[in-house]
Amino acid sequence: MANHQIDTGTNRRKFLLNSVVAASGFSIVPRFVLGGQGYIPPSDLLNIGCVGVGGKGLVDLKGVSTENVIALCDVDDHRASVSYKAHPKANKYKDFRVMLDREKDLDAITISTPDHMHAMITMEAMKRGINVYTQKPITRTIGEARKIREFAKQEGIISQMGNQGHANEGPRILNELIWTGAIGKVHEVHCWTDRPVWPQGMEKRPDGRKSIPNSLDWNLWLGVAEYRPYDEAYVPFNWRGWWDFGAGALGDMGCHIMDYPFWALKLSHPLDIEAYSTPVMEESAPIASKITYRFISGLDSSEVKINWYDGGIKPTIPKGLVSDKELWQKGSGVIFVGESGLLVYGHHRPKPFLIINGKEERYEKPREMISRSIGHYKEWISECKGENHRAMSNFEYAGPLTETVLLGNVALRAGKGKLEWDPVEMKVTNHPEANLLINSTYREGWEF
Repeated sequence: MANHQIDTGTNRRKFLLNSVVAASGFSIVPRFVLGGQGYIPPSDLLNIGCVGVGGKGLVDLKGVSTENVIALCDVDDHRASVSYKAHPKANKYKDFRVMLDREKDLDAITISTPDHMHAMITMEAMKRGINVYTQKPITRTIGEARKIREFAKQEGIISQMGNQGHANEGPRILNELIWTGAIGKVHEVHCWTDRPVWPQGMEKRPDGRKSIPNSLDWNLWLGVAEYRPYDEAYVPFNWRGWWDFGAGALGDMGCHIMDYPFWALKLSHPLDIEAYSTPVMEESAPIASKITYRFISGLDSSEVKINWYDGGIKPTIPKGLVSDKELWQKGSGVIFVGESGLLVYGHHRPKPFLIINGKEERYEKPREMISRSIGHYKEWISECKGENHRAMSNFEYAGPLTETVLLGNVALRAGKGKLEWDPVEMKVTNHPEANLLINSTYREGWEF
């Protein structure tokens, strides 16, 4: 696909980041005098486009609606109708490629499509110098994640992955407790989720005899994926369980829950991965799985195991935990196992729980070691404007996290037991056939 560099858009983005007011000999009139208290002039707003604006995309659109939303794109007019009504002045598109070519003043876009389209839309936006907010996982395959990360770094793109919990207070307290030695050296972590809440473990594709809804452009929805007939088994929600479109329960929640140990223990890439599960089908993810990753901790260079559980498999509830037992009935969370205690944190909870000698203990809030976020969307918007805040789950961080999460799916699908990983060469060293799962193939006409 052509790399269209748009002078007007590029110049505007540079102006937002680098403008300096030359005020020699003049008084600068305060903004509120010109436009009223709280007035924000249009020049201080980002021009935002949003791709995928139904479902989670509606949430992401709301997250950036403080800015100038000039373009909305969705392959399904019905799913997008709420977003379209909320932004009647925004230009509407079904094909993101048309949007990117026509909207010459875009500063940034959000990408909230099914996983299989994340990489292509993200890359095509970045080629045009547009900053990107891409939902988790940032790509469907490891090779795509590496390519996206490297290109964003090379071009100076301001990026953010949509794992909103990274901006919360709870993980910061969790990190600070670990970094100040509240449970001693961490040697094991358990991560679990109540997903999937959609079908998985399907042996074959449906017959595809259903009629395509009038509101949906099925060809555009498929995008990079090999053509197959439309079926309700895929859209609007259950695509997550099919390998061609999603990454299963692990891909859906791994970038949320594994983010906690990845951040707290300053991890990079695993040494090896081993997966166990219900039967793994050629077309779909398993009903349940347990995956073990082995890392070298970035905190103290010791070995640490990260265990992942989904589909109803969970670690044992820690002895002494009384404050959040409902987390084991429904929800996702993490347990850090240290030399002198445990830390239990439920996804999106306000704080972790400390357990010492089998008893829940109160603790003083640790010394603040991580700056507090102004919000996951706001910090990305702020950096796009050249302000002081930084997008904390940018691709330089989120890329390796995504690669790590997706390695679990490689281990599941390869079915070869323990896989040894070379992150530099981006390959499995002991089972070469597993490397066929590292990169994606694309439908003719959709390569990038």
